[in-house]
Amino acid sequence: MSLDFSINFAGKEKNKLDSNTLYDILIIGGGPAGLNAALYSKRKGHNIGIITKNVGGQVIDTSVVENYLGYSSISGENLMKQFESHVKELDLPILEGPSVKRLRLADDSQTKEIVLDDDSVYKAKSVIIATGSKPKKLGVPGEDQFAGNGVAYCAICDGPLFTGLDVVVAGGGNSAIEAAIDLAKIANTVTVVHRSQLRADKILVDRINQLDNVEIKLNTQILKVLGDKSVNSINVLDKSTNEEYTIETRGVFVEIGYLPTNEPFKNTVKLNDKEEIIVDKYGETNVKGIFAAGDTTDTPYKQIIISAADGAKCALSANEYLNIL
Repeated sequence: MSLDFSINFAGKEKNKLDSNTLYDILIIGGGPAGLNAALYSKRKGHNIGIITKNVGGQVIDTSVVENYLGYSSISGENLMKQFESHVKELDLPILEGPSVKRLRLADDSQTKEIVLDDDSVYKAKSVIIATGSKPKKLGVPGEDQFAGNGVAYCAICDGPLFTGLDVVVAGGGNSAIEAAIDLAKIANTVTVVHRSQLRADKILVDRINQLDNVEIKLNTQILKVLGDKSVNSINVLDKSTNEEYTIETRGVFVEIGYLPTNEPFKNTVKLNDKEEIIVDKYGETNVKGIFAAGDTTDTPYKQIIISAADGAKCALSANEYLNIL
């Protein structure tokens, strides 16, 4: 199941991203950080553009957002539509779809060049990286084999495919418990498997404990995903008793966190041991004129509102950088 969530920023041919233009600021990424960076950059009067794999980022896969100021409860998709309705008024160019292959410095060392997977190149005086992150994998046998055939990484996207079936959610943080709560509405049973203790917010733990068709197995590690043409069970280890046993399931939803998507930038800017881009208090990387915002950075808390704020900070910092060029 996929969400129909297309955003048309460009609209007019005159606003098509131009490979012959030297932009003031190019933003890589179309989630909260990237869109807010675009808003602030455009308001400063800069010639800007956005390059993104898809507009909306991870937020569109979030069923309910209850911690964004101004909205007591809103779906991730609808929150991004609110961002869209604001940003699309800017009438700025966006290139949606291609992947960024690498970011490099031109011979003059000031111009930044963004190379896409089709080898096209777009140039800017400054760049804001806001590429977010991707789901972590369990790293166990059978996971890759059954990806798309019982193993999934987005409950809101793929959950309806498992209506009436028994499913497992791997993880113990907010995303895992939120996924389990959503799946409990349509699945026959939901088993939450986590290798240690729950780390989710108390309000979520209280909510899931009220559901009759959810079972939580803590100190339990998934060892293997099993099946024939699709998943039919998982092999787990009870770490308290050192006992291995099997849980029958038709689906495994992996919700154990995310990894920053920084592969195209690792040879240009410094990363930490978590592969996050290292930024200073202004959002600037170790390379002058290259900034980074949101989940892709070493900012300690990965939240929608923090990502949006990071985007604004980077835009203001980029403005200061451009003013002294």
